Amino acid sequence: MHRQNDLNKIYNTLRNITNAISSVINVDVTIVDDKLNRLSGTGKYLKSIGEKLNDDCLFAYALKRAESFIIENPRKHEACIECTHKGECSEWAQVCCPIKINEKVIGIIGLIAFNEKQKNIIVNNKDNLLKFLNHMADLIASKLEENRKKEQITLMAEELEILLNSMDTGVISTDENGIIKRYNSIAKEMFEVEKLNNINSIIKDVFSNSKITTSNKEFIYKYRNKNYRAFYSLKPIVIDGQTTGYIFTFNKMKEILKVVNQLSSPMQITVFSDIIGESMKLNDVKRYAKKISKGNSTVLITGESGTGKELFARSIHFESERSKRPFVAINCTAIPENLIETELFGYEEGAFTGAKKSGKIGKFELAHKGTIFLDEIGDMPIHLQSKLLRVLQENAIERVGGNSLIPVDVRIIAATNKLLEEKVEDKEFREDLYYRLNVIPLNIPPLRDRVEDISILVDSFLKKYNEKLNRNINKVNKNVINLFRSYDFPGNIRELENIIEYAVNMSTTDSINIEDLPKNIKKQKYENTKEEFKDIVTIKELEKKEIKKALDKFGRDNNGIENAARALGIGRATIYRKIKAYNL
Repeated sequence: MHRQNDLNKIYNTLRNITNAISSVINVDVTIVDDKLNRLSGTGKYLKSIGEKLNDDCLFAYALKRAESFIIENPRKHEACIECTHKGECSEWAQVCCPIKINEKVIGIIGLIAFNEKQKNIIVNNKDNLLKFLNHMADLIASKLEENRKKEQITLMAEELEILLNSMDTGVISTDENGIIKRYNSIAKEMFEVEKLNNINSIIKDVFSNSKITTSNKEFIYKYRNKNYRAFYSLKPIVIDGQTTGYIFTFNKMKEILKVVNQLSSPMQITVFSDIIGESMKLNDVKRYAKKISKGNSTVLITGESGTGKELFARSIHFESERSKRPFVAINCTAIPENLIETELFGYEEGAFTGAKKSGKIGKFELAHKGTIFLDEIGDMPIHLQSKLLRVLQENAIERVGGNSLIPVDVRIIAATNKLLEEKVEDKEFREDLYYRLNVIPLNIPPLRDRVEDISILVDSFLKKYNEKLNRNINKVNKNVINLFRSYDFPGNIRELENIIEYAVNMSTTDSINIEDLPKNIKKQKYENTKEEFKDIVTIKELEKKEIKKALDKFGRDNNGIENAARALGIGRATIYRKIKAYNL
């Protein structure tokens, strides 16, 4: 679809063509567009360029007819019947030739004879004249198409430049010899401007001493006398089987780390208000943890398994000034010992058999500017403890297979359910590392020391698993809560949550009862009951015992039995019945 006044964009071409036709044929020439705007003309039409013609004029008829024709009898031809200027018309002959693009008429070339001589020129050369005008119309259409394509190319180039400059990736294109041709704003920001602006600059200047390969690779570049780390990728530009240049893309290490962290560790935001419980002990710990969250010192969280150490670690991070930065958690027991070093510190290309060509970024680099949480730190292999100590001392890591230090700015929060002092004494944990980690100690109380929180936790877990399991259990019976209060909960909050999930699955009513609990919990109830009543003797046992005592004292003959009955305050018949019942 063409746009209004597209023809007007090639005004100089139209003017040259009208002047050429007029000088060759010696008649007046005009060109109008499909909206009847006069765009060009010679002779008497010069003064009316830019005017809009009437809708009943000859050119309106020509636009509808959409083919070339000659009028030898103006004012009598059917094209002139509706013309409002027919009475004023002084024309002797007319020629109309459509200008088409894809069979769509976008304008008309008109030749007008104003005397007999000009008419004869038109009438005597009809065929040649029409061929000539059709050729001129095609020339105009081609020029217009060329102009449109040029506009499209210009627009595409502008869009491409905007696109390249909006990327977070630096882009540099070179010729086949590595001479820099173009670059985007990120590349300009990353590298020294003079290197890129110099027409003789080559891509090797960007890489300094790094070797250029065709795969994704990390490299170090220098900007304003400082070294920075980045990754680059290289792709050849191949046209007709020939390499005519190269496209280099660059990503800053910090941007890669940001993306990798977002993909691998979705931000599970946790704050202290998310930690459930209102007991005095828990509130004291939360107030203390909130206070220490404002700093950057290393924190060592201790507590039994299942007390919520990671919740506290996350809350400390998200209450700190690092809250917008990564929180990276790693469990030191969940990863095989032979892999944990590469997980923590990463590795360089070719560090070992099977290593990725591009190397690997470790958790410490992923956590740059943020927090790393080392759970179960007490189980970290002894040979890695020295490397962790070096990180704490130098704020830098060294990848496996590498020989350079990589600066990292991370806050370390460690956690353990082990007694590290005992492990230090047993030479299973480095004493110097222990003191480095234990700058700010934080101990989480077990659930049995804050039984006031049990009801609140039960309500929260009941709501959670009602939604998760599509149930509608609205209460937990008091005898269940009382049982929980007397139970030790060796697995702490994690164990309580598992018990509630089990009970929600097992319950067949709208409440949770003792029979809905796991066997080990119900067994605890039985043990508690036995313990509770073990010093109490039943009436039958007591009665049997006293009758036996009386018989032993007075004897078992008739006289002794009568004396025993009298001493016990019961009748003779009764004591005989009891002796038989108790097999005395």
